[in-house]
Amino acid sequence: MKFLTLFIFLITLFNCDCEVLNLPAHLKIGVATSSYQIEGGWDANGKGESIWDRYTHIKPSLIIDNSTGDVACDSYNKWRTDIEMVKHLGVDFYRFSLSWPRILPSGFSNTINPDGVRYYNDIINELIKNRIEPLVTLYHWDLPQPLQDIGGFPNPILADYFQDYAKVAFELFGDRVKRWITFNEPPSICVESFEDANTTAAKAPGFQSHGIGCYLCGKTLLMAHAKTYHLYDKMFRPQQEGKIGISVNSPWYEPQTDSIDDKIAAERAIQMNYGWWVHPILSTTGGYPPLMQERIDALSKAQNFSRSRLPPLSEKEKRIIKGTADFLGLNHYSSTYVTSGITPPKNPPSFKEDVGVNIRYGGSATGFRKLLNWIKEMYKNPLIYVTENGVADKGSALNDTNRITFLRNYMVQLLKAIEDGVNVERYTIWSLMDNMEWSLGYTIKMGLYHVDFSDPGRTRTAKSSVEFVRNITKNRRIVYENENVENENNRDNLFTFPIHLVQ
Repeated sequence: MKFLTLFIFLITLFNCDCEVLNLPAHLKIGVATSSYQIEGGWDANGKGESIWDRYTHIKPSLIIDNSTGDVACDSYNKWRTDIEMVKHLGVDFYRFSLSWPRILPSGFSNTINPDGVRYYNDIINELIKNRIEPLVTLYHWDLPQPLQDIGGFPNPILADYFQDYAKVAFELFGDRVKRWITFNEPPSICVESFEDANTTAAKAPGFQSHGIGCYLCGKTLLMAHAKTYHLYDKMFRPQQEGKIGISVNSPWYEPQTDSIDDKIAAERAIQMNYGWWVHPILSTTGGYPPLMQERIDALSKAQNFSRSRLPPLSEKEKRIIKGTADFLGLNHYSSTYVTSGITPPKNPPSFKEDVGVNIRYGGSATGFRKLLNWIKEMYKNPLIYVTENGVADKGSALNDTNRITFLRNYMVQLLKAIEDGVNVERYTIWSLMDNMEWSLGYTIKMGLYHVDFSDPGRTRTAKSSVEFVRNITKNRRIVYENENVENENNRDNLFTFPIHLVQ
């Protein structure tokens, strides 16, 4: 069988203009999901209500297909099947998130739900039994509703309540979980929740607070992350010997032209969307990107506000946040073309006007390599885990050749970035299976495995991309045909998934 496999590989290589790239020994491959998107069991066995439970129940029209995550993939009951799927892929790790209200139904740490603890213990233990490493996200958007009722993340007290929740998680699971992510995609938590209310781009809780709420949320989130890092570092790392980081999403911002204005606009876009979160943690000076702070200070003054809409970080807060990441998670899906869109200060304000650029989604996988190199140069080559990368089909075909092409192209650019010296140790495919894609409901399919949502049993079926990934994890190489990959995101039968912000 090994001879046959080698023979087929050599014939394939001989008959195409191909390049063979070997995966470096240190690079681990994984797949990802999140709790609300797959678990279901929204009120099962003591679980509390989350903001996404409330949001989809009272505002169903803001979900494209009026759907909810009440059942989703039913992973609450089918978790063993999920782990078998992960095992079949041959990956090194499985990234999943804990549901805060499944563990702490009220959001507060005074009451722990034993069924939620059992559920996650079962998953973690089964993964380890199958030699699959758990990579656990503490927060992937499903805030307990009682904490939203007291203001949610714009309320600074949430930093302490998040730290309390994290402490419970470290105590319960940290003897086996050695890689933790505090927050997934801060921009989605803070910008899309407060800037896009009453649209199908919105995230729960969907409140309108243009140009203000997102910055209050952001400061609390950064403090919550930092306090949790220090908690782990002081109380748990000596015994558990794990690592903790944060995952921030970003496209690559490509200037539309070679003009100075477009180049300045592209840099402003990445600094204000991505640097907002990473600069306070990884820069040598700490605090928000100077460009961002100065710009919003000036706009706030021109708009007749008595103080900046971006509350500055104090020197003490800068010290608390600075350096609080053992690794930097990166979620990347696409690139954008950027032109300058500066307009006179407007009232009411908005984050979009603060950034002041126009973007057009498109571009190629080469933007992935450019983004990784930008991070390397900007932040002195931090340890990076690529925690999400993937593409959505418009349909539900099992022969997902375009996903295979997408993943191959992006993995090639990842390997070339590693050759450039970028310090990447993990690459994660979104997603293990089709799931509830937030405001897009079940209208798009991002999984390696198809899920039949019309079937009460939520049958999973492998797509062609499953064997593609399995071959990579088994053979540790990519055979890449030297073809033009420009604008592969614009192919008619792909759904470009612009997770990012400025539209």
